[in-house]
Amino acid sequence: MRSPFNPLHLLVFIILLISMLLLIQLGLVAIAFDKLGLSTEQGMLLLFASLLGSGINMRIFSIKADHPETDLQKLHPKSLLRIPALPFTGHTLIAINIGGCMVPLVFSASLIHRFPFNWTEVTLAIGLVAGVCYFTSRPIPGIGIGMPPFIAPIAAALVAISINNDLAAPLAYICGTLGVLVGADLLHLRDVAKLGAPVASIGGAGTFDGIFLTGIVAVLLA
Repeated sequence: MRSPFNPLHLLVFIILLISMLLLIQLGLVAIAFDKLGLSTEQGMLLLFASLLGSGINMRIFSIKADHPETDLQKLHPKSLLRIPALPFTGHTLIAINIGGCMVPLVFSASLIHRFPFNWTEVTLAIGLVAGVCYFTSRPIPGIGIGMPPFIAPIAAALVAISINNDLAAPLAYICGTLGVLVGADLLHLRDVAKLGAPVASIGGAGTFDGIFLTGIVAVLLA
């Protein structure tokens, strides 16, 4: 029986998992948690909630979609799991990813409430990162919107330091996560109909990496 796993991408996944465990052992993740005002236990709960929630999508509505020009069956074997592509039905289901959208939204709201931010600087920071994410993300036929995973964390750190150096760490998380959601996902909703993807998840697929990594990398850089 053919294994459902793509060996190369399974190896990459294992390397990333080991790297994450090494960061935890070295205390870098704890430093990021501390900058956000979280205990180690609270920070680990946030990470696990994001990871576990990444596999859960809440359906919102569907939109009429164009027929994909690329064979979807040739795209999916490149993922970690060789999940068969869903058949094209003429519509794309729009969903919200729990780990990539709801968790960072709720946590960002808590950071805005806990820290003395000025709404002008928060809005400006989110807008700048959203612009970067919009121009660096691109439609991927049959899958959704994808973007380089480290663009958002680096942009968020630089923007946060420039706007409010005293609260750079929490601002970096806020503008990084919300910037990806707005710039890469929401502003590209019009492009989704042209991709022929059966499901498009806000905060999922190609943008989840950017959102998840922002929670650690942007805060460490800020």
